[in-house]
Amino acid sequence: MTMVFDDKGDRVPVTVLQMGECRTVQVKNAAKDGYDAIQLGFDPLVKKDIKKVPKPIMGHFKKADLKPMRFIREFRLDDVSDYNPGKKVTVEVFEDGEIVDISGTSKGRGFAGVVKRHGFHGFPMTRGTHECRRHSGSIGNHTWPARVIKGRRMAGHMGSERVTLLGQRIFKVMKEDNVLLIKGGVPGPNGGFVEIKKSKRNRKKK
Repeated sequence: MTMVFDDKGDRVPVTVLQMGECRTVQVKNAAKDGYDAIQLGFDPLVKKDIKKVPKPIMGHFKKADLKPMRFIREFRLDDVSDYNPGKKVTVEVFEDGEIVDISGTSKGRGFAGVVKRHGFHGFPMTRGTHECRRHSGSIGNHTWPARVIKGRRMAGHMGSERVTLLGQRIFKVMKEDNVLLIKGGVPGPNGGFVEIKKSKRNRKKK
């Protein structure tokens, strides 16, 4: 993350995303597949990893005359007439001020307690509290149902899961560097991978 200044001179926190070179692996249309969509591939595999790719996946990329890639994602579109297998897709599909949805894998926090994981207040620090200030407290029930209800918020693995932020705004599209400046933060650590698609939310541009 960094900061930039807008036209009014106000400071705006942004996340700098270096967008990779995506290639169209497959184009689906409503007449054949029942819906319109494109499959995008990203991050070509090195020679030693290509040997691990299953033959069906190899054939899938071979149809588009592309090398196997690490990521494949499908995006539904209203019109796919402008796309064909092998076409390069860059940040030019976005524009300044556009609203997008960003998905990524959140930072892994390991095993975390209820205070850190769910924001519990914990027990009082005085009034005789002894060695259980950050404990979860009672989790069970009485005679009925005599078990712990499913979904009870407890300590456990935190983070390292898919997170989607809806309605994020693109501050600036830097086409020459294939870079996006997103207002605010995005899921995941530095160097992580994210997926960006145009949002269906119709928020007024400011």
